[in-house]
Amino acid sequence: MSPAARLRGLRPDWLNNPKIWRTEVLAGLVVALALIPEAISFSIIAGVDPAIGLFASFTMAVTISIVGGRRAMISAATGAVALVIAPLNREHGFGYLVAAVILAGVFQVALGAVGVAKLMRFVPRSVMVGFVNALAILIFMAQVPEMHDVPWAVYPLIVGGLALMVFFPKVTKVIPAPLVSIVILTVITVAAGISVPTVGDKGALPSSLPTPGLPDVPFTLDTLTTIAPYALAMALVGLMESLMTAKLVDDITDTRSNKTRESIGQGIANIVTGFFGGMGGCAMIGQTMINVRVSGARTRLSTFLAGAFLMVLCIAFGPVVSDIPMAALVAVMVMVSFATFDWHSIAPKTLKRMPAGEITVMALTVAVVVATHNLAIGVVVGTITAMVIFAKRVAHLAEVTTVVDPDGSTVVYRVTGELFFASSNDLVTQFNYTTDPGKVVIDLSETHIWDASSVAALDAIENKYAQRGKDVEIIGLNRPSAQIHQKLSGELTGSH
Repeated sequence: MSPAARLRGLRPDWLNNPKIWRTEVLAGLVVALALIPEAISFSIIAGVDPAIGLFASFTMAVTISIVGGRRAMISAATGAVALVIAPLNREHGFGYLVAAVILAGVFQVALGAVGVAKLMRFVPRSVMVGFVNALAILIFMAQVPEMHDVPWAVYPLIVGGLALMVFFPKVTKVIPAPLVSIVILTVITVAAGISVPTVGDKGALPSSLPTPGLPDVPFTLDTLTTIAPYALAMALVGLMESLMTAKLVDDITDTRSNKTRESIGQGIANIVTGFFGGMGGCAMIGQTMINVRVSGARTRLSTFLAGAFLMVLCIAFGPVVSDIPMAALVAVMVMVSFATFDWHSIAPKTLKRMPAGEITVMALTVAVVVATHNLAIGVVVGTITAMVIFAKRVAHLAEVTTVVDPDGSTVVYRVTGELFFASSNDLVTQFNYTTDPGKVVIDLSETHIWDASSVAALDAIENKYAQRGKDVEIIGLNRPSAQIHQKLSGELTGSH
């Protein structure tokens, strides 16, 4: 291989392929335009100046494009984080908010390093589907205020924007349809002098880049105890939302991402954002869907450019961006909402085949997320519910069958299924302690002992027989079961 060919192999895909480069650049521009009103709205939720949210979106996107583990995913200021830290800003001031963002980043790096990302394997598919559907509903609900009590011209603009995004890709996919829609609707409203709400109505755009600095707080233990609970909550919510988004993008793109690197990367991005005076953030599912599903981006370039274009648009083209009608951005987000929702999951044919427990988990996840406007709470509630349903389902899988020797001196109980805290509770009641002969054999060759509850149940069985002067022999334990039984047997009660 020639040196030139070797060098091409080391380059990112977008440098070798002009088509990919064009897709990534245009996707970054569309996301940047969509980020501006969102960042301003989240700033209002957090109770800070709009520039703070825009700075956070810039530093989060640029940093995560380098250190993150999921390509093409967009991280910026988010509503979930804003809700968590708003009370801290309200009660103690902006300096404490910035300090909490930095500490949250430290927590995320630590949690990522100890492998918290591996917990994602315990999130069932039904929760994931519920999460996606709830997200689509929240994205749509966030647009409703922009369609309420507004001039009548807003409605035809939204319909026109949706029509452009549906039909323009049939003409060409070279330029993202959302970008075409935003440009055309802006030109129409400005040229015709149509008075509708614009991006500029959301708040003033920054006129310069953010500068680094330390948070304006006393560096004392009292400050640490004040910000720590908010920082931990922000770290957990941010990681949950980011890892769920990464998993969603993995499924859409049929590629794998490094969740541990993403967790640590989110922490680094928040630390950087805090030192630049931003309000912190995490992965943004709506903007990620615009980038990945609508615009077709697949590399880190689109994420980097989303942040870079955001600042360029605000600083260099502030007056032009301020004239973009909110109706254009509402149309984009409504389209994203429609594309994000898993319509197959609620089709009658699917619901007929799905187990009732999984439908319940999916519906509960959606309901909790929509009610709380917190994706993390919904995922936790859905996952716990799924685990309870699973435990209840397998609790009755442990069965006991009896074989009595012809001479009547020995009885053999054969146990099949899994022994754990739920199934072992019924185990004690399935033996005939009074009428059984003096020798009892419990054959566990077709089962597995998973926890201390199962060992305690076996101890209780032995004790009940011992009280009646009968001997019990346990046979057939596989190696892991034998190890846990040997380690814990007789140690869980005061009877031995």
